[in-house]
Amino acid sequence: MRRLAVLLIALCLSLPAFAEQKKTFGDLDVHYSAFTSGYLQPDIAAANGLTRSKKLGVMNIAVLKAGKATTANVSGTMKNLLGKDYPLSFKAVNEGEAIYYLAQFPLESQEMLRFTINVSVSGGATNSFEFNQELYPGE
Repeated sequence: MRRLAVLLIALCLSLPAFAEQKKTFGDLDVHYSAFTSGYLQPDIAAANGLTRSKKLGVMNIAVLKAGKATTANVSGTMKNLLGKDYPLSFKAVNEGEAIYYLAQFPLESQEMLRFTINVSVSGGATNSFEFNQELYPGE
C-alpha cells in the first residue's frame, strides 16, 4: 500500500497540467487530480479495485484539515462536452497517515471535462468547487 501512496503523490506532482491543484476552504485543503487510469501500475490498480484502461479516468481527492489527513464525505460529477453527467462514486483508501478518495469515470475521446466536487468534514458545511480538465484517452 505504501507504493500506492508514492504513486499517487508522484502523479499529483509530475503529470502535465498538475500545477498545484488545490482548493482551500478555511482550514480545509482539498487536493485533486484527474488522470487516465492507464498510468496506474497493474498491481496498484488491482489492489484498489480500479480498472486500468485507456478509456477510463481516475479522480483522486485528498482532504487535509489544518495540514493533517482527515476523513470526509466526498461526492461529485463529471460532465462531458455533450452535457452528459456521470456521477463519481468515491471510495476511501487509507494509507497510514494519508487518506485518498478515488473514483473512476469514462473517457470516450479527447475532450474537455467539467468536474464538480463536493466535500464535507464531520459536522461541517459542504464545500463545492468546479474545474475543467482536458484528458486524452490512450495516454
